[in-house]
Amino acid sequence: MTAQLAAANNPSLFAMSYDRAAARVTDLILVPNHFFTPEIIKARKPLGPHARRAGWQGCTILIGQVPPSGRISLIRAGAPAPKAEVRAAWAATRFLRDEGATARGWLLAVMGAVEAVGRPGFTLAEVYAQEARLAALYPGNNNVRPKIRQQLQVLRDRGWLAFGDKRGTFRRT
Repeated sequence: MTAQLAAANNPSLFAMSYDRAAARVTDLILVPNHFFTPEIIKARKPLGPHARRAGWQGCTILIGQVPPSGRISLIRAGAPAPKAEVRAAWAATRFLRDEGATARGWLLAVMGAVEAVGRPGFTLAEVYAQEARLAALYPGNNNVRPKIRQQLQVLRDRGWLAFGDKRGTFRRT
């Protein structure tokens, strides 16, 4: 699976929930392929020797680790999302395609930390509050705060966020 993640043609994921009685789709989300990193894929135990596909190893996608901006709603509560809204959500994160898998992992982790604040305007201190979680994701990195600042700069340069009115403040664009 990790080889497929590194490939340029890895697929996007569509996840659907439906109402069987009414025979209709209630929710449909899209996770663009550039949100898939090794950190959100958990390998399963290989199939046993007596299984038809002995040795085959599946994986689980940890969808909860994908930041909310990576889960684009196409259908919400049975109603289609406006086309312009879907396209804007896709375009806002398209820059992730240009990043390598390791860089994308850090960007997605910091995007998740920013979105966990829960509002468009936030401070650097609020993102630093997520330092322990980010350090647990990347135990080999002893410079988590500088990495957070670096990733915020990349996200700013890519138009995903902008500086706020005061020093140390940002806002989602």
